[in-house]
Amino acid sequence: MPNRLAQEDSLYLRQHAENPVDWYPWGDEAFKKARDEDKPVLVSIGYSACHWCHVMAHESFEDASIAKLMNTHFICIKVDREERPDIDQIYMDAVQMLNGHGGWPLNAFCLPDGRPFAGGTYFPPDERRGHNIVPWPQLLMRVADFYDRQRKDLVQNAEAIIGNLEASNSPHQATGDPVGPDEFLQAVGRLLDNHDAEFGGFGTAPKFPPAMTLEFLLAMRASATIELGNPEIAGGVDQAINRTLTGMAHGGLFDQIGGGFARYSVDQHWLIPHFEKMLYDNALLLDIYSKAWQRYPKPLYKKVVEETVGWLEREMRSPEGAYYAALDADTEGEEGKTYLWYPAEVKSILGDEAGARFCEAYGITTEGNFEETGLSNPALLEGDADMRDTLESDRKKLLQVRNARPQPGRDNKCLTAWNALLVRGLAQAAFTFGRKDWMEAAIRLGEWIWSHMRDENGRLLSVSYNGTARGNGNLDDYAHTAQAYMVLAAYAEWISPGASKTWRERAEELVGIVSRHFGDPSAVGYYFTSDDHESLVHRKKDWFDNATPSGNASMAQAFSSLEAVTGEAAFGEQVERLKVAYPGIVQTSPAAASHALSAFVQRAVGIAVIKVRQDADLEALHKALTGRPWRQVFISVEEGDELPAAYQLCAGTQCLPPTNSAEELAGHL
Repeated sequence: MPNRLAQEDSLYLRQHAENPVDWYPWGDEAFKKARDEDKPVLVSIGYSACHWCHVMAHESFEDASIAKLMNTHFICIKVDREERPDIDQIYMDAVQMLNGHGGWPLNAFCLPDGRPFAGGTYFPPDERRGHNIVPWPQLLMRVADFYDRQRKDLVQNAEAIIGNLEASNSPHQATGDPVGPDEFLQAVGRLLDNHDAEFGGFGTAPKFPPAMTLEFLLAMRASATIELGNPEIAGGVDQAINRTLTGMAHGGLFDQIGGGFARYSVDQHWLIPHFEKMLYDNALLLDIYSKAWQRYPKPLYKKVVEETVGWLEREMRSPEGAYYAALDADTEGEEGKTYLWYPAEVKSILGDEAGARFCEAYGITTEGNFEETGLSNPALLEGDADMRDTLESDRKKLLQVRNARPQPGRDNKCLTAWNALLVRGLAQAAFTFGRKDWMEAAIRLGEWIWSHMRDENGRLLSVSYNGTARGNGNLDDYAHTAQAYMVLAAYAEWISPGASKTWRERAEELVGIVSRHFGDPSAVGYYFTSDDHESLVHRKKDWFDNATPSGNASMAQAFSSLEAVTGEAAFGEQVERLKVAYPGIVQTSPAAASHALSAFVQRAVGIAVIKVRQDADLEALHKALTGRPWRQVFISVEEGDELPAAYQLCAGTQCLPPTNSAEELAGHL
């Protein structure tokens, strides 16, 4: 018999509707029952595309005997982390404090009021050789016994955790001084020290695509500090960016047949991914591959962008015009089943000679490379970039066959924050590569957020299911959308003169709401939830980039852009306030501060505003700008005929003399 989750909109929750566990969705009913029955609460959090979430569900949550333990001793709550990031952040931080690491599935044990006292991630149903992890049934009984016999200790645990969560809202090791050029350069040095020079990326396996880190390095590459004063560092930055982007593009992290990136690689050399594809990763990677192409015009980067946009349009676009959240790692219960190949299968499709050539180029062997199955995940062997173009028609044939296979599940929720990231990525890709159709798609998506994802009071909503929007907007929704709208304000005039003002005004409206409802009157930074949101056990400020940029960092980006375009000092003052929060974070975790650092560096370099006369040649300007290394610019088509020449470049309070040469103007950037 289905449990309460059968009535939920979330795919992840409905995936657990047939469990024998007596799951509750998050809400007052569950916590009231916990108080009435004096039971601890289990908050179990995951998402629909998560492979290990599926594993634990099959092993434990579908097991009748384990479910009986859970139902007897706990009130069990299931949460979709994508639907409720506010809840996920609290319990993830708590588990990381307790264990030093986190991940999904996330399982937090709580008092009846929701305060966590213990927790972890994946637990097996029994003892596993080589795994020093307590089995889930044993853990349940231990926690239940502790709750009955030593509750005072658990309450003290919970109080300490909440205290630590509150303390984490304050900037780490804040000195009172803002970050500046010295800290920027120190951050570059620490990042380069951690760069994997052989395979690209930072650190060791598992490897996640470091979009925000590369964004910061690219911004620093354009700064006078590196461009003019540190040729050795400039070479290291060039190597880190290109080795990483090339390694990801050649590897199995990138879907060589159908386009788009998987969530992360389980190995050091980007070969075998966990196969879930997330909208946010691909949005952020569109942005960085496009910006990188302007400095390093490698054909591979352009092809990656084209194929990623192709995958998004083919598989992820909803009828309402937004983009879905994710594709599952699993197909019919098997990880990667849709994407893997036997050599004989490839040869049967392409023919023996062409098939053998394809298998050699993409490392598809009889031994296989995926979990001793004999199956291979295609990855382009190093040095075969030219071969990639040669094999394009073969890839299309294999994609046609692959499309006829069973497909991974797709999570059809449309999230405001993630779609906002895609607005930014699409707009940047469109301008970089001269694709007006992509720019039109970015504008349509920006309009979808504005028209569909706001309530009657103009406040953002966070998630849409089948065209029905709901859920209070969080800081990421507002900050990512405001930044995205400023990117549209930067580029929309290229295809629609006069459009910039609309997007700028919308961004201003959003940051105004953030200031009124998310600000902290007594300290720096913005809370993740608004002042009229549901009361949770902790109200968090998020300073760190994770899989997506932190909301505070995106606010810094939006404020910097608004200051440049409007000239209003108040926006710059907000950036200066945020800069005070970051010195300690840069010292300990520069990668986690990358998106904020990018904002600060771009502002220091100078965000350019290009005034354009109405009769000027916008195509000539576009060609001149995209033929040079990327720098943040805003194109503003001026009303009237007061501008004496076609173009004028301004930055801050200074403007260069007007010119009729787009190339001359671009040469000053």
